Amino acid sequence: MSESDESLRENNTGGAPRYSRRLSDKILIAFHHACDQADLEVAEQLLHILENMLTRRPFTPEGNRRRSIESLVAAHERLWHLRHPEDGTE
Repeated sequence: MSESDESLRENNTGGAPRYSRRLSDKILIAFHHACDQADLEVAEQLLHILENMLTRRPFTPEGNRRRSIESLVAAHERLWHLRHPEDGTE
C-alpha cells in the first residue's frame, strides 16, 4: 500500500467510503430518471427492487419507514399515470 493510500485510510474511519444517501434513495432517484427518459420497463424493475428492499429489512425508529412508504406509493402513482395518460384528463 502506498503512503497516500495509507493516509486516505487513516482519514476515513474503517477504510470504507462514506455515502451521504441510502441505497434506497439512490434507487428511487434512478426510478425517477428512468421515468423522465420514458423507459417505463426499467422504471418498473427499479420499483420492484425498491419494494423488495423496503419490505425485507427493519426500519429505524426515526420515522424513515413512513417517508419510505410514502415515496414508494408516490412512485407507483407516477408510473401508473405515465402508463395511463388518458385516465388523467376528462
